[in-house]
Amino acid sequence: MNNSPSLQSKPVKVSVEGGVLMLEGRLLIDTVERAQHAMPLSNAEGVSSIDIASLSHMDTAGAWLLIDHQMRAAQQGITLEITGASPEQGQLIETVKRSMPPEDQHPHRKMSIADRFEEYGRKVVRGYKMTVELISFLGQVIATLGGILRHPSRLRLTSVVHHCQEIGVSAVPIVALMAFLIGVVLAFQGSAQLRQFGAEVFVVDLIAISILRELGILLTSIIVAGRSGSAFTAAIGSMKMREEIDAMRTLGLDPVTILVVPRVLALMLMLPALGLIADISGLVGGAIMSWIELGVSPAVFQSRLVTNTDVWHFGVGMIKAPFFALIIGIIGCYQGMKVGGDAESLGRLTSASVVLAIFMVIVVDAMFSIFFAVVGV
Repeated sequence: MNNSPSLQSKPVKVSVEGGVLMLEGRLLIDTVERAQHAMPLSNAEGVSSIDIASLSHMDTAGAWLLIDHQMRAAQQGITLEITGASPEQGQLIETVKRSMPPEDQHPHRKMSIADRFEEYGRKVVRGYKMTVELISFLGQVIATLGGILRHPSRLRLTSVVHHCQEIGVSAVPIVALMAFLIGVVLAFQGSAQLRQFGAEVFVVDLIAISILRELGILLTSIIVAGRSGSAFTAAIGSMKMREEIDAMRTLGLDPVTILVVPRVLALMLMLPALGLIADISGLVGGAIMSWIELGVSPAVFQSRLVTNTDVWHFGVGMIKAPFFALIIGIIGCYQGMKVGGDAESLGRLTSASVVLAIFMVIVVDAMFSIFFAVVGV
């Protein structure tokens, strides 16, 4: 065993005698590279063992070199034994060997068609189980809300107000800016197309129907899903990792009542308000761009908007808002409750929460569009 030598280490002498690879000198970190180049990489000389009895000093790097050479030989079907080690050297070699990364015992093989079908089948089963769990979690939240309606004193009003501020007030700037820019883009693109037919004035109808009926509330919900839905998962998941939720249950407190219901209620209250702000901002942006690009004055824009836009276009968007809010809140809190005890699951489920919430919002929006088209609204 070596500790730092007082003099500069000399190169290790490497020789092969009678099928034995013999090392002599100091096998230290500053001589390992030269020793590695000197040691034979193949069994051309019939090497069957490594003799280190003549090594005067050896450190961790030297032990690693011996084990690495032994493992490389094993990959070629050659068994190398390390002989002549002192008790200290043998202990060091065993310690380093235990610290070596495990070899891949199951190399990746090309997937067959059956393997792919099996993989898809497992994904379908996992999706089915998650759907059942989500519906069950939704039922639990609705039952808890029913209990709170019967006993309003159970509602944590302070928590609801706090989450209203975090979800709604703090999100106003980004929602308003997003909707304003969407209105500008719609007016600019619409004017470029309608000008070809001399129907520039219909850009008002295009902006109003698109923003009030679809884009205003849909894009607002997507922003809220990415902003607040991920925050729900991260906050509840962090509490799950620190076992705070288990502590609540031990104290007889219901985590759904304390953590989930205030967030869902705050989201259902604030998303329609954010949708209204998005509608107003989008119309203002569209009006400004219409004035600049087409010469449609604000007075004409307002008159056309009031005259030709049915109030149901605005109503359709507001009807969707509570449903989108419920979807985002349930998915965000559910994924937070599924977090395990490691940070990897927290990051993975936070990402999954955002993706699933946005996907479900778009799916439900499509279902609403079909429904309102069928009923003629």
